[in-house]
Amino acid sequence: MSEKNALGEDLGRLLLRGTVAGLMLFHGSAKLMHGVSGISAMLVRRGLPASLSVGVFVGEVIAPVAIVVGIFTRPAALVLAFNMLVATWLVHAGDVLRLSTTGGWRVELQMLYLGAALSIALMGPGRFALSRGQGAWWR
Repeated sequence: MSEKNALGEDLGRLLLRGTVAGLMLFHGSAKLMHGVSGISAMLVRRGLPASLSVGVFVGEVIAPVAIVVGIFTRPAALVLAFNMLVATWLVHAGDVLRLSTTGGWRVELQMLYLGAALSIALMGPGRFALSRGQGAWWR
């Protein structure tokens, strides 16, 4: 592959990482400011312990920060993908087979985050990452 193509791919990975994780951080900051009591209640209604709601901080704050800076990028992206599956199950399960009033899929945003996170997990961070020289599967 030419250097020009490699640069374009690495810039594309950086853009994808920054966009997906940066936007998810807005959701995480809302949880940091207002808490996760609503999520705790949803978990309890589903028969799960409320303490699992701390996972939201991992999925919406810690993992996105790791993705943006490029450390533990692949596992962090998998955490973000899992977070989106759980969010869809907890909040949007009834919307999976429904369209919005404008014709879009009701869970299209959640699935966009899920697909992008899985893409990051498969591709890795590229060279514009703190872990770029590590060479390990988890970078």
